[in-house]
Amino acid sequence: MAILALGAALAWRGAHAPAAPSASDIGGPFHLTAQNGARVDQGVLNGKWTAVYFGYTFCPDVCPTTLAALGQAESALGDKAGAFQVVFITVDPARDTPAQLRAYLSSPSFPKGAIGLTGSETDIKAVTAAYHVYYSRNGQGPDYSVDHTSIVYLMDPEGRFVRPVTPGPPADMARQILAAMSGR
Repeated sequence: MAILALGAALAWRGAHAPAAPSASDIGGPFHLTAQNGARVDQGVLNGKWTAVYFGYTFCPDVCPTTLAALGQAESALGDKAGAFQVVFITVDPARDTPAQLRAYLSSPSFPKGAIGLTGSETDIKAVTAAYHVYYSRNGQGPDYSVDHTSIVYLMDPEGRFVRPVTPGPPADMARQILAAMSGR
């Protein structure tokens, strides 16, 4: 399932795209700046089940919808919610400063305690390469958009990729997360 989702994400490269990555090829070391200004690395994923989502704060639809669904899914995890976190990594580091991420993620409909990460363009290119995420600035001026892969990557408490979480009704997303937590 993960291979199919990632294969679709790579389809933009055309007919000569490299083979889809295996689950063990997803993720890896990174160095980014959190919304509180602290430099963090992939260790931020350790200790909890983590939904990693790439997007940007000026996104008009997909990003806020996905984050709101993750917020509701988190609530549906019940007593397992404490073992779960969301990490939002920007694909728009030019506009998404730590302060912008902090303000954006403070929405009451988003997951509680979501961690926002940004960095230099080089930092973002490195982490998107590690997760096989496509992104591209679209347009000019201050109102540009960013086309990007929209996959929720579920990582285990050791920071290893487990599966994509299929977007949809929050209860369905919660079931997928709980199944992974239970080893199913």
